Amino acid sequence: MDHILVAKNVTKTYGNHTALSNISLQIPKNCIYGLLGPNGAGKTSFIRIINQITHQDSGEILLNGEPLAPKHIASIGYLPEERGLYKSMKVGEQALYLAQLKGLSKSEAKTRLKYWFDRLDIGDWWDKKIQELSKGMAQKIQFIVTVLHEPKLLIFDEPFSGFDPINANIIKDEILQLKENGTSIIFSTHRMESVEELCEYIALIHKSEKILDGKLSDIKKAYKNNIFNVGVQMQKDPRDFLKSLEEKFNILSSEIDPIENQLNFKVQLASRHTGDILTELSKVANINRFEETIPSANDIFIQTVNNKDNGK
Repeated sequence: MDHILVAKNVTKTYGNHTALSNISLQIPKNCIYGLLGPNGAGKTSFIRIINQITHQDSGEILLNGEPLAPKHIASIGYLPEERGLYKSMKVGEQALYLAQLKGLSKSEAKTRLKYWFDRLDIGDWWDKKIQELSKGMAQKIQFIVTVLHEPKLLIFDEPFSGFDPINANIIKDEILQLKENGTSIIFSTHRMESVEELCEYIALIHKSEKILDGKLSDIKKAYKNNIFNVGVQMQKDPRDFLKSLEEKFNILSSEIDPIENQLNFKVQLASRHTGDILTELSKVANINRFEETIPSANDIFIQTVNNKDNGK
């Protein structure tokens, strides 16, 4: 597998504080890679090193197989969590200025800006001052400036912060389209709901250390704990049958609809072998639901962090 970015044993300290401790990551090309962790975990320190705002104390970072160097700055687009636009400048002239800083000619910048302003339906913002815009409107401008020079690697730090749900969905769709067009994306967040929708690979950083990384679907499989949601409909009141199930299996919760004689329950099995319980159910009931519970990214995040904190 080709990788857009590889970090090898990266460490960064500030005085007595260790921001990153021996971090190694491999970020595949043309994917959305979730860099996850609580606030203060070390995510932003890692991003600042990639952007060459600061440098690691030890370790190595490769971009497209080459040691990270100043020439690579033009290949990276960075949307920081703390946005920075000049409030008194007009939107259009500021976007043009920032685009030219990224190496675009004025005419090419104008062409690309027109495309993006039309695409996001903000063409009438060109002559407005930044201070006239809402926080969400200003973030749209910053998003455009970040992606305008078509970098190979995009880094988004909490990109949906401050957006209302409609505009958050618009930006989410644009991020997915950028990925489809071949861009590699690092998505830094502590909000797990976005991870489920966007990320193929994740790394979890906690207290300056990487404690988990890999393909999200593989990680979810590894964290499955043999819990199943089951629904059965019976000819008679299910309460006696529920009692017999509780004697044989670990029933975590249950709910009975006495009108429909419907029994819904959650069970944790000793192994992934489901034959015994299915045999038991099929004797007396019509099984209308039997599905394994797949842990969410949020479940995995909480469990892994708690295990780390508790020394497991």
